[in-house]
Amino acid sequence: MAGKRALGAWTALVYLFLYAPIVVVIVYAFNGGRQVLNWGGFSTKWFGAALDDPTITEPFTNSLLVAAGNAVIACVLGTALALALPRMRPWLRLPLDALVYMTLVTPEIVFGISALIFFVQAGNWLGLGSILGLKTILIAHVVFNASVVALIVRARFVGMGQTLEEASYDLGAGRVATFRQVTLPALAPAVLAGGLLAFTFSFDDFITSFFVSGAGSTTLPLRIFSSLRFGVSPIINAAAVMILAVTLAAVVLAYLVLRRSEQGRRRATPVPGL
Repeated sequence: MAGKRALGAWTALVYLFLYAPIVVVIVYAFNGGRQVLNWGGFSTKWFGAALDDPTITEPFTNSLLVAAGNAVIACVLGTALALALPRMRPWLRLPLDALVYMTLVTPEIVFGISALIFFVQAGNWLGLGSILGLKTILIAHVVFNASVVALIVRARFVGMGQTLEEASYDLGAGRVATFRQVTLPALAPAVLAGGLLAFTFSFDDFITSFFVSGAGSTTLPLRIFSSLRFGVSPIINAAAVMILAVTLAAVVLAYLVLRRSEQGRRRATPVPGL
C-alpha cells in the first residue's frame, strides 16, 4: 500500500512538473495587466490584440493553410499506402513497412536537417536557388504525417477484414464501385481521425518548420519562438493559448471519432450462435 501511494505521489509530481507551466501560460493569457507576471485582473483583451496584430495573424493563417493542406494530402497518400501494403508481396511490403516506422521514430531534429539538405540540393540541381518556403514546410509535414495516417487507416482496414469486399465482388461490383460504396465508407472514421491528427501535428510543429522555412514563410510557432528572444508578452501568451486550443480541439475530435467508430463496429459485429 505504501509503495502504491509513493508511486501515485511521484506520478502526480511528474504531471505537475510537465503541465504546471502550461497552466501558468493559460492563466496569464487572461491577465489584464501589461506586466506578464503581475496580475492586473481578468481580461480577454490580449486575444483581441493578438488577432489585430498582422505579425500574429499572418503566421496564424500560414499555419492553418499548411496544416489543412497537409491533412488533405496526408489522408490521400496515407490511405492509399494503408490499402496497398496488406496486398503487397512480403519482399516489397517489409521495406515499405520499415520506411513508414522509420519516419515516425526518427528524431525530429534529424528529420528537419535531412529535409533541409534535400531541399537545398534540389534547389541547386534545378537551378532555382533557394526554394525554402511554405511549400517546403508542407512537403516535409506530409512526409511525416502520411505515415501517421497510414498506420491508423491500416489498423482499421485490417480489422474490418475482407468479407464485405468479397461480398461486393460476388454481387457484381467492380473494384472502383467496391472501394467507393464499401471500403471507403468503412474507413471514413479512421481517415477523418488520421487527418485531424495530421492537422494537429502540422499546426503546432516547430522543429521541422524551423529548418525548412524561408523568408516570408513564418508559421505561428516560429513567430512565438522569435518573440521569446525579447521576452514573454501578454500577446504571446494569448497566441500560445490559441495554438493549444486548436490542437486540443483537433485531438479530442479525433478521439471521439475513433471511439464512436469502434463502438459502432462492436454493435455491428454479429453474436456467434444467433
